[in-house]
Amino acid sequence: MSVEKITVTTKRKSSGWGGQLVQLAGIVAAVFIAKGALAEPFYVPSGSMEPTLLIGDALIASKFPYGYGTSSLPIQINLPESGRVFAETPKQGDVVVFRWPGDRPQAWVKRVVGLPGARIQLRQGQLFVNDRPAELKPDGVGAAEDDNGGSEPAYRYVETLPNGVSHLIFKMRDNGPLDNTQEVTVPAGHLFVLGDNRDNSADSRVPLRSGGVGMLPIDNLVGRADAVLGSWDLGIRGQPVWTWLSGFRMARFFTAVH
Repeated sequence: MSVEKITVTTKRKSSGWGGQLVQLAGIVAAVFIAKGALAEPFYVPSGSMEPTLLIGDALIASKFPYGYGTSSLPIQINLPESGRVFAETPKQGDVVVFRWPGDRPQAWVKRVVGLPGARIQLRQGQLFVNDRPAELKPDGVGAAEDDNGGSEPAYRYVETLPNGVSHLIFKMRDNGPLDNTQEVTVPAGHLFVLGDNRDNSADSRVPLRSGGVGMLPIDNLVGRADAVLGSWDLGIRGQPVWTWLSGFRMARFFTAVH
């Protein structure tokens, strides 16, 4: 009788563990599907999108606005590109998260300024789209962060794109190395993207072979950066641990990305 009781008890435990494993698998599957189909969080490690996005921001990228492709998967695996389903072209001014063509596991974030077929040029730091200038309105002076927690003054401007979308940009210096470019036409299936920190961004102005983005394939899109979930000032890492809580930028929690 005692052996039988042990056997029955073991079966019940086995059944209990099996049920828990099924539940856990279901939770993991739900999270994977949500990250793959709805949205995915990302961390901002550089200042290339300042002042819109700061170093230490945690943002959420919505995946459904542009459809789905292999770049949308939450786990990067080597699959051949086969286009996108439910594909939509981003709008001029959208802030997008994408897989860097030079190393697909890396996720980058930039702003779309040129759609397929558009002619793009920068002249003395001012953006021209199809020979139409983006309006620049001075908006005081801000502070551009660096990766070590330091900062330097930067002129802040409100840039208004030809389609009427306005956003802030930084210019840290006149006559920067990327302030004047040749006019280029964005190929079909590609985008021209810029960082809002115009003097500190390896974007479509910089060829892929030189560490930039070049013309960004639409198939590399992960999603649209819609909101900052939270933010922590990395510069406080050099301070005593008990002061680290003061590094949370509460004013940036749950704010929209413009």
